[in-house]
Parts: sequence; C-alpha cells; structure tokens
Amino acid sequence: MQKVYIYLENGTYLQGHSFGASKTAIGKLVYNNATFGYQEIITDPSNAGLFINFTAVEIGNTGANKVDVESSKAHAIGMIVRNYHDAYSNFRAEMSLGDFLKSEDVIGICDIDTRYLTKIVREEGSQMMVASTEITSKDELAKLLKDAKKYDETNFVDTVSTKENYIHKSGAWNNDAQEFNKAKMSDKKVVVYDFGVKKSLLNELVESGLEVEVTSNKTTSDEIIKRFNDKQIGGVVLSSGAGNPNIYKNEIENIKKLIDANIPILAVGLGHYLLALASGAKIEKIKSIKSGSHPIKGEKTVEIYSINTEYDVKDFEKFAEVTYTKVFENKAVALKYKNKDILSTEFTPISNSPIYKDFASLVK
Repeated sequence: MQKVYIYLENGTYLQGHSFGASKTAIGKLVYNNATFGYQEIITDPSNAGLFINFTAVEIGNTGANKVDVESSKAHAIGMIVRNYHDAYSNFRAEMSLGDFLKSEDVIGICDIDTRYLTKIVREEGSQMMVASTEITSKDELAKLLKDAKKYDETNFVDTVSTKENYIHKSGAWNNDAQEFNKAKMSDKKVVVYDFGVKKSLLNELVESGLEVEVTSNKTTSDEIIKRFNDKQIGGVVLSSGAGNPNIYKNEIENIKKLIDANIPILAVGLGHYLLALASGAKIEKIKSIKSGSHPIKGEKTVEIYSINTEYDVKDFEKFAEVTYTKVFENKAVALKYKNKDILSTEFTPISNSPIYKDFASLVK
C-alpha cells in the first residue's frame, strides 16, 4: 500500500496507508458511527465534500457492488478507517471496497487511529483537512489547505442536482427477487426537488403509492405551483443534500412561495433546514457533525435513523410542533407544520416509516 499523509486545520499531521485512489484531496472531516452500509454512505450526495472517519473498526469485509448505492457516483471526498480488509465475503459483492473507491476516484485511508480523529472532531468541531498520496511535506499540505475554499462557502447543490427531470421507476429492494420492485401506476404524483436526493428516499416514496418525478434545484416555484393548480401534481418533496443551508438563497425564496401556495410538502435533511429558514426559523450550528445512526423517538416508537447534520432548528414553535426527538438529547428532529400539510424531518425515514404513509395521505 502507498503511504498517505494527512494534515488538519488544527495542525495535526498524520501518516497512514492508501487503499483507494492515488491523489490529493481536500474536504471536511466528520465521523460516522454506522456499523454497516459504507458503500451507501460514500455515494450519498449529502456527504459531498466530506472525509468520512468511520468509528467501526473493521471495514471492507462485505466488498462492494453496483446496486447498493444512493446515487450514480461517489460524493464523499474520502474515507478513513482503522483496519481495512481487501478480502471480502458476501454473495452479492462484485469487487473489493478498494477497487470501488479507485473506480470512483475516492481516496481511502487506513491504519489510522480513528478514535483519535473522532475525539478531535468532538472536542474541537469539524475540521477541514487535506490528504495526499503525492505530497509528504507538512508545510506544503498546510498551504494547500489554507488556500482551499471552505466547506461552508461551497454550493454543493448546484453540482449534485439533476440537470434534467426524470421519473423514478423503482421501489424498495425485494430480497426474494434480488432486485428492486418496479414502480406501479398511481393517480398521486409528487415532484422531488433534487438538492442531493438519495435513491432510497425515492424508492420509499414509490413504495408508499406515489408517482415520483425528480426535478432540478433550478426549477422555479412558479412552475411547480402552476402544475399543482392544474392538478398535474399533488405535492412536493424537498430532498436532503450537502452544505451550509444559509447560502442557498434562491432555494429558500422558492420554498417560501410553495408554503404560501399551500402545497403538501415533505422536507428531508437539507430540505428540512431550508424549509425552516423559509418559515422564519433560525438555524444554529452545533459543534461537530455526528453522522450515522441515532435512536429517534416518535409518539409510540423508538427507531434507528441515519442523520448527517451539523445544525439545529431553533424558534420553530410558532409554526410547527414536534413529532420526533433524539432519545439521548431530547432534541426535535421532525416537525409537523401547524395549519399546513407539511411534514419535515432531519433524517431520511426508513423503510415502512409512517412518515411516508402520512405524507402520501396529504398528497392531493
């Protein structure tokens, strides 16, 4: 394995080994506590611009394939693991994780004390970092990082959003058939604003009995409102995505008009924060991004959801009520808007979540 050199904005300089692409890459360091699904995490557009530091110790055992992806390509800048396994054992695997990363031009770093990096992020906040298989000089890496554009200043939505509208044609994974269910005809249609949408969200919307059309973030609210008034669509979904919600001014202005038009809305991830901003709430940045699995409490359930965020919604009480909270922190992570057909979640609802059923019932 090649050596790879890491430099963090707090001055930390480390050396590990590379099992992915050979390159120099710059992004924001976060940690993720998920114990499975590393391929889905890498290909999630919400993770654009991020180095994912996995707290799970053993990574690579299940290999990779062309099915377990959340989008058409990898979006994470790189992944960092303690122990990487190139040999894999999984009947659905088609290649090693290392080969997958190389094919996607994503840097992979192993033989690193991931607990040490996690502690840095937890105590000091998320860090910009640079990793390179090409540059060994600490000073040169430091200069590259200093001159690089910051994560919070980067418009990821313009990069990841679809350029052409399309109908999503698959439902949930069918374990017996070993393929995705085919979309069925429906008299209820929704438009999904693509801020960095995950395939799993689209699949579950289809499973809930909706026809799903994905549209660019550049689509104007006037176009959507006209289609709603003409009864061509019955609702809108604001998808998840990456980046600082406060910089997406055009998207926020579009959402304000959708709210005023009384269109049924489901907002997820980044869409959750953009909707809150459009409604007059404040978004407070938390110290570090803790990505991965969190226990979430509903009215009658406690379930594990995946959350990738570094923000909290504040001052929402005037226009929304809480429907889901984090178990350990008792923080609101899902809202139902008062006097509106609007549901909003910080997380992507899991398969068979009642949130999908509730939203489908609101769609005209």
